[in-house]
Amino acid sequence: MGVMSKPTLALASAGGLVAFLGLAILGWGGFEPFFANPARIALVIATVAMVVAALFSSVNLSTGEREDRSNRWVIGVLSLIGLLSAWLPAYTDRKEFWVLDGDIVRWLGVALYVVGGALRLWPIFILGRRFSGLVAIQPGHALVTDGLYSRIRNPSYLGLLILSLGWALAFRSGAGVLLAALNIPSLVARMNSEERLLQAQFGREYEAYRARTWRLLPGLY
Repeated sequence: MGVMSKPTLALASAGGLVAFLGLAILGWGGFEPFFANPARIALVIATVAMVVAALFSSVNLSTGEREDRSNRWVIGVLSLIGLLSAWLPAYTDRKEFWVLDGDIVRWLGVALYVVGGALRLWPIFILGRRFSGLVAIQPGHALVTDGLYSRIRNPSYLGLLILSLGWALAFRSGAGVLLAALNIPSLVARMNSEERLLQAQFGREYEAYRARTWRLLPGLY
């Protein structure tokens, strides 16, 4: 599979954006009630900004020179959780079911969503064409071990977890927090797959890098 063309990426991104925000708006009962809260408006603005920013990156779905195809199931699982997370937190927010009270929680969620989104996107620009939606070694692949990567090996996955938690809290949703946590097993499987592939490709260089860094959180994991 080659690098995704910009028109194809733009079309896929627009479709994903419409589906994701559409489910959230549906969960809250329509456009007018959804956009009645400024925190939810901020959430939509942040989401659109992230999608537009991603279009200026070199993100792709290239299989590159070598891919671990056995890990593709993770994409499906994360996509399913993502779609459910779009609708369920909004629905429980509207129904006042298992919610955390107060606008402070909403705005904390928005802040975490923005921070997580930035952390999710930053590595995409750092890695450029080496960043693929698939677990694959790209042509000219080289290890990046400075900047964010000098401390943690998977900043983009950390960003995804923070972003997911922020989205849930923006709707004050306990169920959304659980859905955010459900991303962890799939991401661990993905990290395991990537590390096996990088170990096979770079050998001792990757071994040394892994020994001095953390997967997600320095001092914890």
